[in-house]
Amino acid sequence: MKEKRYKKGALMMILQEAQDLFGYLPIEIQKMISKELNIPLSEIYGVATFYSQFSLIPKGENVIGVCLGTACYVKGGQDILAKIEEILGITIAETTPDRKFSIDATRCLGSCGLAPVMMINDEIYGRLTVDDVEEILNKYR
Repeated sequence: MKEKRYKKGALMMILQEAQDLFGYLPIEIQKMISKELNIPLSEIYGVATFYSQFSLIPKGENVIGVCLGTACYVKGGQDILAKIEEILGITIAETTPDRKFSIDATRCLGSCGLAPVMMINDEIYGRLTVDDVEEILNKYR
């Protein structure tokens, strides 16, 4: 923080580094940043909750991104998401109690020709049906 504190956009850079280091932005870290940069905690919280790249809860070992862009939505993306939520017992922006899975909704994964699409970590799964979901999730258990 000391190196970046006087740079333009320091808060964003520091929040990104903290997120990379801890995997999320726990309140204790937000308080440390607030004190070190002399920025109100409410402002830090506002930035952390405004930008979707930041998370206030720990992410799972496997982050599932379900595309809800137009092509995926029209071809059943919402049904894929509902099945994932049913199997894992969590919803968007939540993490399973064992921290094995987290779910994110995305607007586009750039694979519209494969709609509906989901991504687990860096692997894309396309042309999905609801029946495909459980078998794919089992690969990550």
